Amino acid sequence: MITLKGENIYLRALEPEDLEFIHTIENDESIWEISNTQTPYSRFLIKQYLEHAHKDIFEVKQLRLVISSYDDVAIGMIDLFDFDFKNRRAGVGILIKETGNRLKGFGQEALKLLIDYSFRHLDLHQLYCNISEDNDASLKLFTNQGFKNIGLKKDWNYVNGSYKNEYLYQLINN
Repeated sequence: MITLKGENIYLRALEPEDLEFIHTIENDESIWEISNTQTPYSRFLIKQYLEHAHKDIFEVKQLRLVISSYDDVAIGMIDLFDFDFKNRRAGVGILIKETGNRLKGFGQEALKLLIDYSFRHLDLHQLYCNISEDNDASLKLFTNQGFKNIGLKKDWNYVNGSYKNEYLYQLINN
């Protein structure tokens, strides 16, 4: 699908071969804060998830795609979650694996592709994201793609013994 192909990366569906990649990401405690994860995932559970990943977004209310380089290296993931067809909106999450792939524009390109797909093919009216107030990279990424800060959730996430505020950002399809 041309929609999901960019200049440097493309977005693709999950494959059974992504088991180790997803296992590594889901069990990386340094990113549990942004994914609201509290416990590790077994390979068995991830394998079960991958077996059902082909299901339609209208059925499971989410879509997870791998961000891949053109030499077929998985460099991250991008998600639509809380897909709400009636109100035509969904949440967006993105992660670029930290193996030298950050700050190269891959996240920006992936987000742009997902926005285009969401508005043109899924006919969504809006996308939103939740970003911790100290996540400068994500704040910049989403702002650069046109997302607007529409609110602050005070003391929203309890992390390492203290509370952190979280911003709510939104992009309306005009």
